[in-house]
Amino acid sequence: MGMLRVMSRRGDDRIIWDSRKAEANDPEAMAAIREAERIFNEERVRGATTFKVETGKPTERIEKFDRTAEQIVIVPRVVGG
Repeated sequence: MGMLRVMSRRGDDRIIWDSRKAEANDPEAMAAIREAERIFNEERVRGATTFKVETGKPTERIEKFDRTAEQIVIVPRVVGG
């Protein structure tokens, strides 16, 4: 399973896809991946920081969407004074 998590004031929003089904080009899994990639790119343009989180590995900052990632966390740009 893959997951995209977007941090927000409400907590986090999630998009989940089944990686095995995506390998078989399952329409639902592919639609979820396209939506996750769209959100990822949109948030990056807005200045968000993105991380790949994998069990047993250090968290890694990423610049490109990785549909094979176990989990991608998006932290929106913090604006304040």
